[in-house]
Amino acid sequence: MFNRDSWQEILSTLAKNKFRTILTAFGVFWGILMLVIMLGSAKGLSNGMYLIMGDFATNSLFIWPQNTTVPYKGFPKDRSWDFTNDDTKILRDNIKEIEIIAPRIYPPDRNNLFVKGKNTGSFHINGDYPDYYKIDPVTITQGRYLNDLDIKDKRKVVIIGKRIKESLFDPNENPVGQYIQIQGVYFQVIGVFKSKHTQGWGNYQNEAVFMPFTTLQKTYNLGNIVRYYSITAKSKYSVAFVEKKVRTLLAARHYVSPDDTQAFGSNNIEEQFKNGNRVFIGMNFLTWFVGTLTLIAGVIGISNIMLVVIKERTKEIGVQRAIGATPFKIVGQIILESVFLTFVAGIIGMISGVLIIQVVSMLLSNVPPEKAVFLHPEINVRTVISAFILLIISGTFAGFIPARRAIKIKPVDALRTEL
Repeated sequence: MFNRDSWQEILSTLAKNKFRTILTAFGVFWGILMLVIMLGSAKGLSNGMYLIMGDFATNSLFIWPQNTTVPYKGFPKDRSWDFTNDDTKILRDNIKEIEIIAPRIYPPDRNNLFVKGKNTGSFHINGDYPDYYKIDPVTITQGRYLNDLDIKDKRKVVIIGKRIKESLFDPNENPVGQYIQIQGVYFQVIGVFKSKHTQGWGNYQNEAVFMPFTTLQKTYNLGNIVRYYSITAKSKYSVAFVEKKVRTLLAARHYVSPDDTQAFGSNNIEEQFKNGNRVFIGMNFLTWFVGTLTLIAGVIGISNIMLVVIKERTKEIGVQRAIGATPFKIVGQIILESVFLTFVAGIIGMISGVLIIQVVSMLLSNVPPEKAVFLHPEINVRTVISAFILLIISGTFAGFIPARRAIKIKPVDALRTEL
């Protein structure tokens, strides 16, 4: 049906009115261009957010004690209280929905003096169990992470963040196996790490050390205090459900009113990821919605132009009908012309959008990860295929209404038409 003569006719028709053809195609070009750029930008924002979050376990919870706000069982409000080592065992034994529980502790003064030879600095210390690595992993660049023997033997060992290495050691110096002073006490460096996070939390981690939990408790005479828990829920349970059980159990153990919601601070990572996913799902929906509407506006422009073309070619269509052209052939010719114009404009718009996304991605590659909030904008193959299908449907739709009008023209009436 679509032979060489048909294509020559299509190209001839479009070439006769170059300016009109370009303006008509621009609507489709702009619609698909905006769709590709917005989808790529949404992906860039998503990548930036997940880079900030690092490799946090998505089923994790962080919970800590805060001053009470409700008097309970003879205790006044505004009472400070702490988790304890006993809480760790009781939580593990009584809440079967918990998969991992990792207590953390830190000194009363968060900034501690570090000394290595003539180099000094003020950094943070965290006392951890090896399981913490499963919840908030870091990249070990040298040496190793904490292990169970470090905890059992209360070894005076530390893993230092990359900023601490840069401050206390020479660039080509290997810190592993060497000793540093922290508040006047010597500790052996067993590893160096780099945070997988960016922004605030990443900067904090890179200026911190990981010390065995038991070592820090003993060194700073903190008794059996636990500052906060990092907890993950088993796959069948939500973090919110586990958090509720943890709050209830700990509140009962420490005489905290069950109505005192402010006595605990918490950070539900699962909920944060869900909220983030909802935001980006909404962004993608909005992108497709706006992009599709823009594309439809371009398609309507093509459809209107095709109606004008049909009117201009009324006599020609009448001649074709008079010499035996079937309605199906007339419809096919018009739809093919519409699809061709839509396809060419759309492909140019799609390629332009991809090139713009690639250029932006290259420019952003020079931005340090710790400062990046928009990272690696990209368009995947599925999106390109979806946009291609949308183009074909749009072109068909643009030509359908003019085609229906064309086949309703009677050959006799068409031949009488004066242009």
